[in-house]
Amino acid sequence: MRALFAALALAVALPAAPALAANPAPMVKTASGIEYQVLRKAKGKALRPAATDRVRVNYRGMLADGTTFDASRYDEPVTFGLDEVIPGWAEGVQLMEVGSKYRFVIPPALAYGSAGAGGVIPPDATLTFDIELIAINPQD
Repeated sequence: MRALFAALALAVALPAAPALAANPAPMVKTASGIEYQVLRKAKGKALRPAATDRVRVNYRGMLADGTTFDASRYDEPVTFGLDEVIPGWAEGVQLMEVGSKYRFVIPPALAYGSAGAGGVIPPDATLTFDIELIAINPQD
């Protein structure tokens, strides 16, 4: 009996184990072939951009092997018109809400295709982008 009380006292005195991290959101595939994963949801009711909007973002673009080929500086987000980027970016960012962060896996047909880009992105490359949507139509 004394051992039972000692075990109960010890259990009460020990802090609870930290909760396990939630499983990451699953990848979702659009009809066009883009795959995306919500890394951080927007808080509250947030707006989504339209194809004609300009957006301010932080982003990182990676090749299939994980090599970063382009990225914004997190202390200096960049602004793009959705009509100025590859089709996969334009489609994907329109799924996002301000304040959210997504990962997109963009097939070659919606990226740079068989041409590649700038000697950095090889032909027929599938690209991965982590994008944080900061603002829609920012007043620079």
